[in-house]
Amino acid sequence: GDPVHADQDWQATTVVRCDATAETTTPTETPAEEEVNGSASVPGGMDRDGTTELLPGETVVKEGKAAILFPSANEVFYNPVQEFNRDLTCAVITEYARELLSQKGVRLVVPGEKERVVVSLSEESQEMEEVQEGEQKQGLEAPVAVVGEPCEQGLRVLEGLAASGLRSVRFALEVPGLKSVTANDCSARAAALIARNAQYNGISHLLKASQRDASILMYEARGRKDRYDVIDLDPYGSPAPFVDAAVQAVSDGGLLCVTCTDMAVMAGNCGETCYNKYGSVSIKAKYCHEMALRIILHSLDQRAGVYQRYIEPLLSISADFYIRVFVRVRTGQAKAKHSASKQALVYNCVGCGSFHLQRMGKRICQGKNMKYTAATGPPVGPSCEHCGQRHQLGGPIWAEPIHNTEFVQKVLSAVSGNPSRFGTSRRIEGMLSMVTEELEDVPFYYTLDGLSSTVRCNTPSLLQFRSALLHAGYRVSLSHACKNAVKTDAPPSAIWDIMRCWEKNHPVKREKLSETSPAFQILSTEPNLQACFTVRQDANPQSRRRQLVRFQENPHANWGPKARARAGGAPPDLDDRRKQLQNKRKKPTADTSNLKNFPCKKFRQGLCSQGEDCCYSHEPQQEKDTGATME
Repeated sequence: GDPVHADQDWQATTVVRCDATAETTTPTETPAEEEVNGSASVPGGMDRDGTTELLPGETVVKEGKAAILFPSANEVFYNPVQEFNRDLTCAVITEYARELLSQKGVRLVVPGEKERVVVSLSEESQEMEEVQEGEQKQGLEAPVAVVGEPCEQGLRVLEGLAASGLRSVRFALEVPGLKSVTANDCSARAAALIARNAQYNGISHLLKASQRDASILMYEARGRKDRYDVIDLDPYGSPAPFVDAAVQAVSDGGLLCVTCTDMAVMAGNCGETCYNKYGSVSIKAKYCHEMALRIILHSLDQRAGVYQRYIEPLLSISADFYIRVFVRVRTGQAKAKHSASKQALVYNCVGCGSFHLQRMGKRICQGKNMKYTAATGPPVGPSCEHCGQRHQLGGPIWAEPIHNTEFVQKVLSAVSGNPSRFGTSRRIEGMLSMVTEELEDVPFYYTLDGLSSTVRCNTPSLLQFRSALLHAGYRVSLSHACKNAVKTDAPPSAIWDIMRCWEKNHPVKREKLSETSPAFQILSTEPNLQACFTVRQDANPQSRRRQLVRFQENPHANWGPKARARAGGAPPDLDDRRKQLQNKRKKPTADTSNLKNFPCKKFRQGLCSQGEDCCYSHEPQQEKDTGATME
């Protein structure tokens, strides 16, 4: 099997109160924590510049180069698990800025990054060496963009749902080549906190707080001169309400960074809700996490197409409890017409898990012209040819590559060459290494445990199964979305032939199989190919051979998404809340004392006549930070 390597890069989160000593949570094995986090502990009562005293009870949370203030320890809404998300975003925006500003003759300077010098390894002519030296001198003489300072030709960045502003503060302090950073939140308390944090970190000249509805703010920036170069959306739950405005407010060729945390919807539990939000039906399948990535990409491209725009995915990641995509949005009526041929419906067998894709459209190149026609199908019959079960229909999904390998390689190279820049550099390196190894043109994957469970046999090792596919002449790779995934261009018939050959060497008790079961139907057919399970050297991918950190172990209990941020303070303990809500709908509790913690819906509508006898709370509901993110 494939060992799961624990990520040891969970950084310590330093919390400092002006009336208490420093307290550290979440242990780390990194010896130089202060160097990784970018700053030392803040003395109680003073800000980072030593000029302004902290307010009584204020709490400081540190991550990367940023130190974020919270009014009190009870109102800290911070999830250290999302540090990987923010680190990766800083790395991606840095390489995007480097690519854009290099075209304008601006050179980026990243702290800790070595100078990229051209070295001639062959014995070339003296003339060639002089040309290289001239290019290097010209590069050194070019305008320089540094972190923390505005760049006149730099990028305009918008964080639509900023909450405390941690992400925006990190952009301003860690990403060079920015002209301005706008941190927006619809909550007045959040906007005031963002302004306070910008002042506290000494970046008020670069970071501006905004209190607006995120959609309205982006709709007002639809003009070409007002568009943002980078828009980051990290909402609590689904980004669907903001997608239409975002694809219009980003500049031509601009970068759109989107997070989805509603994985229950996108992974198949609520297909009807997924259709309402994203225009695609999700289905329960082993490849559900990659399908979630392709669903949000489909939604982005579909909304962009309304305005004669289209997307180019740079990087799509499934990690922990969320998915994160980075796409460039471009304008062009001709290429926007390709959209239908980039989407596909999914036929998934409920018995054996075999899947087939049906493109929504077809494009045919006729000389210099492109002809668009309706797709032909379906690719399968009424029942599965392998097990006889019925098919589910899901999608449409994005059926094109979900990564730009060349861009990912640049980000990987930058992170590997400067590991002290981020607290989760090792995990970023492992994740991006797996991404570069994935087959670009192969949507979805099988899982070893899923295949063996279908046939009711023991599971072949990862190297044995990959070797069998390679011996048969097919390509194969892993997937960053699942630790035991097998992504291959082999058809389902070849997959099941290999499993039939494996079962012959490791037979199951046929008499215990039902004649209507998928296992009986599959094993009743003789294989058309003879699989060879001799392990090949190229069956072990480079990322696995190097034992890179690839799949994160859970760092601690209750590490997943936090409850929605509220102005009234921290939510109740998760364990207590879980007990209160356990079987709430199936078995109404006899003890109504705890119900006072929940607001009365009828009272809010002006319909409750119970008065003080009502078992629910009639207290005025405090303002919610509806724009709060998973910071």
